[in-house]
Amino acid sequence: MSNALETLSAKLSEGSLIIGTALDERFFPPGAKPAALLRPSSTQEVSNILKICNEKGQSVIPHGGLTGLVNATHSDANEVAISLERMNKIEDINLQSRTMTVQAGVPLQVIQEQAAKVGMMFPLDLGARGSATVGGNVSTNAGGNRVIRYGMMRDQVLGMEVVLADGTIISSMNKIIKNNTGYDLKQWFIGAEGTLGIVTKLVLKLQPAPVSQDMAFIAVNSFSQVTTFLNYIDTALGGSLSAYEVLWSNYYNLVTSPPAKATPPLAQQYNYYILLEALGGNINADNERFLEALGKALEDEVIVDAVIAQNQGERDAMWAIRDDVGQVSQNRPIVTFDVSVSLDHMESYVEELKQALNKRWPDHTCMIFGHLGDGNLHIIVGVGDKSAAAKSEVQDIVYAGLTTRAGSISAEHGIGVQKIKYLPLSRSAEEIAIMKVIKQALDPNGILNPGKIFATDTTADLTGLASPLETERH
Repeated sequence: MSNALETLSAKLSEGSLIIGTALDERFFPPGAKPAALLRPSSTQEVSNILKICNEKGQSVIPHGGLTGLVNATHSDANEVAISLERMNKIEDINLQSRTMTVQAGVPLQVIQEQAAKVGMMFPLDLGARGSATVGGNVSTNAGGNRVIRYGMMRDQVLGMEVVLADGTIISSMNKIIKNNTGYDLKQWFIGAEGTLGIVTKLVLKLQPAPVSQDMAFIAVNSFSQVTTFLNYIDTALGGSLSAYEVLWSNYYNLVTSPPAKATPPLAQQYNYYILLEALGGNINADNERFLEALGKALEDEVIVDAVIAQNQGERDAMWAIRDDVGQVSQNRPIVTFDVSVSLDHMESYVEELKQALNKRWPDHTCMIFGHLGDGNLHIIVGVGDKSAAAKSEVQDIVYAGLTTRAGSISAEHGIGVQKIKYLPLSRSAEEIAIMKVIKQALDPNGILNPGKIFATDTTADLTGLASPLETERH
C-alpha cells in the first residue's frame, strides 16, 4: 500500500491525492473509509493511476455521487478510492446530432439543466439527481421515473471513453445511433459497477424538450384495474405516456399523513394510487386528449377517482408525494428492496410476499411503490428487528417469489456487495461464468472494485461449471 501511494504521489498533479487527516473532511459510508482518495482531472491521469495500481496490485474503488444502495462503492483501509469529481465539464452540445458530450463526473441535474437551456431534454431522472454523477448512472445502468418511455441509462448512451485496469484508454465517442460494426463494447461497461473499467467520458443522446406536461393522481381498487388502465391510457395517449408510478395504499397514506407535509390529493380510502404523467408537443391538444382519456376511463369504470394537476406547482407536489421516501424511516429498522417482476405475475408475487411476512412477523410493515409501467417495485420492510439474521431472513422471503416468476433481484440499483449471495436467483450458472470470463480478461489482477457483483475470485472455467454454482444457487 505505502509503495503504491508513494508512486502515485510522485506522479499525480496537485490536488489529485487526498490522504491522512484530510480524508476526515470527506463523506464516506460508515466503515468504508479508504486509505486514499484519488481525484484525477483528465482521462490520461486516470490511465496513469490505473497503470500504477495494476502494477502494484493495488485495489481501486470507483466513487460517483455515493447515492447507491447496495454498497457497490464500499472500500476499506487497504484500498484506494477514485472519484472523477474534478472531471465535471460538459464538453459539447450538438443540436444537429442531438448529443451532449460530457465528462463522467458531471452531476445528472447539471446535464438536465444544460439540456433544457438549449430546448432539449435528457430524460433520465431520479431522486438523487443533484448528487448522482452521470458516470455512476452508467456504472449502475440507472433507471428512474421515465423508463417506460425513454428506457434505462444504457438507452441514453451513444459513445464512451473508458480506461481499463492496465491503463489502456478505449475511446469510442460515437455520435450516431446506427453503428453495426462488431461488438458494441460500451455495453460491457454499462451496469458493470466499475468492475471492468473506469468510464471517463460519454456521448449522451438528447430528446426534444416537451412542450406539454399533463399529470394526474388516479385511484383504483383492484390490481386488475392497475394493469388494465396502463394498457388503456398508453393507447389513448398515443405514445406520450412518460411515467406510470403506482403507490400501494399504505405507502400513499404514510406520505400524505402527518408528519409528512403533503395533503392527500385523493381520499385515503382506495387500494392503489397511480401517478400519471404525459409529455407532448402541443399544450392545448395534449391536454384535451388527456382529459378526454381520463373522462372515458371514469365513465367505463376502468378507474374510480382522479385529480388532475392544474399548474406546475401541483405537478411538483404530485411528484413530491411519490418521492417522499424518507417517511418510511418511521418504520425503522427497515430493509429496502428494488426488484422487477412482470405485470402478469406481480399481484400473485406481492400477495405471496405479504403472506410469508405476516406468518413470520404479524406486526411487520411492508411499503410498496414503484415504476410499475416497467415492472419495477420498491419494497421496504420493517419487522422490528435490526439484527443481521433478521435482515437475511427478510431478504430470503422477498427474493424467494422472484425465482419462479423469472423476476430480477435488482431492477436498477445493481448487485454491489449486498446482493452477491442472491445473484444466482436471477442469473444462470452459465451467465455468471461468462461474466467472470469477461472480468478475468479485462482485469486479470482483480484491482477494479473487487468483491462486487460476485466473489473476489473472478477466475472462471466454462467446463464443469454447473456443479459449484448449482450449490450456490440453493
